[in-house]
Amino acid sequence: MAEVKSLKNLRRPAVVAAFGGWNDAGDAASGVIDHLAALTSAKLAFAIDPDDYYDFQVNRPTMATTSGGERTLQWPTTEVLVAPLADRDLVLIGGPEPNFHWRGFSSALVSAMRTVKPEIVVLLGAMLTDSPHSRPVPVHGSAATQEVATSLSLELSSYEGPTGILGVLASDCAVVGLPTASLWASVPHYVAEPPNPKASLALLDRLEDLLDTPLDPGDLPEKAQDWETQVNDLAAEDSDISAYITALEERRDENQPEPQGDAIAAEIQRYLRRRNQPPGHASR
Repeated sequence: MAEVKSLKNLRRPAVVAAFGGWNDAGDAASGVIDHLAALTSAKLAFAIDPDDYYDFQVNRPTMATTSGGERTLQWPTTEVLVAPLADRDLVLIGGPEPNFHWRGFSSALVSAMRTVKPEIVVLLGAMLTDSPHSRPVPVHGSAATQEVATSLSLELSSYEGPTGILGVLASDCAVVGLPTASLWASVPHYVAEPPNPKASLALLDRLEDLLDTPLDPGDLPEKAQDWETQVNDLAAEDSDISAYITALEERRDENQPEPQGDAIAAEIQRYLRRRNQPPGHASR
């Protein structure tokens, strides 16, 4: 990822951002950024200087060894990457949620987004809920303005309460007129340990629908199935946990007994998008 990619003159650009920590239960949202970066061999545009934004006693630097055997020190930071797809470019933003100077951090990223001139900014998050692991992952979508909500068939954001850096970015993007949407996955609170590939896959699918662009899931479906099987096995060893999960399943099924028409239509459209793509469509 040493090659530097310009943020100008991109093809139908869209920005996709996620941050580890409070906004990212089970690493589900940051898992989407990692998946897309690996899928497209994304190139680094720039990395934010971590000294101004991170507490290194909270987000500590790490020692690593390169493939050539060289020892390196890696500092926590937020990276902005350019990920080429067949017919458009994604700008991926990912890193830990900052500890300091959120207004300056958000201002720097919004300035970069204005250089990109994106068609849409999509902010990804994940929260702990009482959703059962054995059912489809709920993903709530909302938009910062009524215009974006109407054009993408999303709800207008009405959340009130404490927020993370995603909320700050959404507000600042709206102020400068960048069309912005948010997608939040529900992660079962009783299996909060990351990773959660099933939630990452659900976010990726909804992101594909918003962008109307095929996004190769790679091995995420297999990882999601393995994850669910492992949770099933663990739950089977504890009768109390099994009973609790059964109660969650019954409550979920009562509230939503059958797939909704919109969900079925989205799945069909997703299948057709992916089927009509030539081999190797992920990058130019």
